[in-house]
Amino acid sequence: MNRRSTALLSLTALLAAGLTAVPAGPAGAEEVETIRNGTFDSGADSWWTSGVTAATTGGTLCADVPGSTTNTWDAAVGQNDLTLVKGESYRIAFRADGTPAGHSVRAVVGLQVAPYDAYHEVVPRLSVSGDSYAYTFVSPVDTDRGQVAFQLGGAADPWRFCLDDVSLLGGVPPEAYEPDTGPRVRVNQVAYLPRGPKNATLVTEATERLPWQLKDAAGTVVAHGRTLPRGVDPSSGQNVHSLDFGEHRRSGRGFTLVADGATSRPFDIGTEAYDRLRLDAAKFYYTQRSGTPIREDLRPGHGRAAGHLDVAPNRGDGAVPCQPGVCDYTLDVTGGWYDAGDHGKYVVNGGISVWQLLATHERALHARTGDPDALGDGTLALPESGNGVPDILDEARWELEFLLKMQVPAGEPLAGMAHHKIHDEQWTGLPLMPADDPQKRELHPPTTAATLNLAATAAQAARLYEEYDPRFARTALTAARTAWAAALAHPDVLASESDGIGGGAYADRNVTDEFYWAAAELYLTTGEKEFQDHVLASPLHTADVFGPVAFDWAATAAAARLDLATVPSRLPGRDRVRQSVRAGADRYLATLKAHPYGMPYAPEGQRYDWGSTHQILNNAVVLATAHDLTGSAKYRDGAVQSMDYVLGRNALNVSYVTGYGEVHAHNQHSRWYAHQLDPNLPHPPAGSLSGGPNSSIQDPLAQAKLKGCTGQFCYIDDIQSWSTNELTINWNSALTWMASFVADQH
Repeated sequence: MNRRSTALLSLTALLAAGLTAVPAGPAGAEEVETIRNGTFDSGADSWWTSGVTAATTGGTLCADVPGSTTNTWDAAVGQNDLTLVKGESYRIAFRADGTPAGHSVRAVVGLQVAPYDAYHEVVPRLSVSGDSYAYTFVSPVDTDRGQVAFQLGGAADPWRFCLDDVSLLGGVPPEAYEPDTGPRVRVNQVAYLPRGPKNATLVTEATERLPWQLKDAAGTVVAHGRTLPRGVDPSSGQNVHSLDFGEHRRSGRGFTLVADGATSRPFDIGTEAYDRLRLDAAKFYYTQRSGTPIREDLRPGHGRAAGHLDVAPNRGDGAVPCQPGVCDYTLDVTGGWYDAGDHGKYVVNGGISVWQLLATHERALHARTGDPDALGDGTLALPESGNGVPDILDEARWELEFLLKMQVPAGEPLAGMAHHKIHDEQWTGLPLMPADDPQKRELHPPTTAATLNLAATAAQAARLYEEYDPRFARTALTAARTAWAAALAHPDVLASESDGIGGGAYADRNVTDEFYWAAAELYLTTGEKEFQDHVLASPLHTADVFGPVAFDWAATAAAARLDLATVPSRLPGRDRVRQSVRAGADRYLATLKAHPYGMPYAPEGQRYDWGSTHQILNNAVVLATAHDLTGSAKYRDGAVQSMDYVLGRNALNVSYVTGYGEVHAHNQHSRWYAHQLDPNLPHPPAGSLSGGPNSSIQDPLAQAKLKGCTGQFCYIDDIQSWSTNELTINWNSALTWMASFVADQH
């Protein structure tokens, strides 16, 4: 899983004492005020200021905030040494206004000492909709080093902030969270293909069949029928019916479905949206690039300075040392993609992501419906556009060159292996632009899993770039061979579960699948018997690799199987390989047909995993591949229908793709797509996929609001919910592949 943490950057150096635990008390036993002098009747006693000039008048604290500060924490007012009790529900309340009106304040309850974790934060716009604010949250820790801070910096011009009646009341009743799920008719809010499947889900208490109507934008009924009762859906706890309106094939915009007195959100019937989504999903990667400025003219609203180029305050990626005791050299590991909402770069997750982008291009070369020009040169508005190379290969190369830099140099211990990851020494807070990251960067130890990710993707790259840059193709193949040999020599150097400070651990205790994958890619590129023998001898070659989740960063056997089935080769027994893909697709198709929400995903006990949206899409990739192999319409329709869930046909009635659908995720966990915390920063770009429901709800916000959630309801569109609402490069690679497939099914 992609374990993340959020943190609050230090606002003041007033206190340097360590974290001290306090005894836990019963949650909600009685209401206890934590703030001292919250009414400012005693002047500014107990309050500190930083970067502002402040004074109290008539029981109100007012601060003159300078203009031209860079960060929100450059100007602040706060109170330290607050006691928080783990599991206790708190209400943070205050009155505030700003002159001129419209300024935002970032109000944070967090830890005043390292690692400066944030437990709750909000960013209201002052003097716009009243001046009284109140929010409820649950403390995830016991501490007597808590802090309430009001961050005021980041404005271009000076302004005045006034504060009164600050309260942090413990023991209040927890705030009930009821998501707004909108109309009871749940549809793909983006588009259905004219000649594709068209299904919807109705939430209703009725047990008998009900009439439905399909209306066009003018309100004219253009189709009608009756629902199919499905009973209680275990993934949501809802009693639901299915609606099938696939016989209507006329294109148009603004259709709605009406049933049981409810009208769905609008949707189109057509192909245009998928042509656009194919591009937007792939364009996501340019804005994730490290080591280069993101050009505003290429990504309006998302331009930013280059991150981690040894320009202060960055420590930079130009000469990154290892963690203490790991190595005595430094590496230039500039470039690559930031993995997710933090500033880390990870070989194991970069590997599966770049493989899937390359596989998107490779499918277009071999599939009967493939269109290599759809992501060709000039399609993605990249700095490299116009160089005669397909843009999707240009984008993938940005990550590939970083992966090559992570290889241990010749002459060093573990030469040829790949370092597992590089990221900050400690977790940083939100928001934080890549160019503003002040943390020391470190290389983490090499691992067998990372080495095999490098071998697999570099081998794949060697065959795909040969046409465009033979020298790069040879470099990639040499690196792949070197990595393969190093992995054979060191087959059990595994990442640690505990190595999750400053970045995700990405621990994988079984690398049999990575050996199979790397051998498969090396064989498909070289045709050499050595790699063929490894493929045929792998216990996974004849195993059923299509479980409840087909593949992800930690389970890559199916990635090998899909390429062995689709990339031309003379592999003995290739027909059996292709048959295994069809068998896997049949299983996912059966799951989809049995599911009232029409998706090829039904985890045991309805325990949705981290990044469930991309797991659904990866299962759909197997269905789509079976269609490419057989031409069978049932697999095509299953793959296409799988997109419905991601685009709005789900229990929460939300599209998990930013910018697509009437109601869509747009507050994903990110340090620079952080509009929710700083109105001066953007939302994620259109085409960004949220991770979606995660039954484990590891972050404090999800734990406070989603406790006891069922399957599909384990999600909240909030930047602080890093376990349900993160964005990552491997989730968008699944969206890129599937959006491309659907766009090809005109």
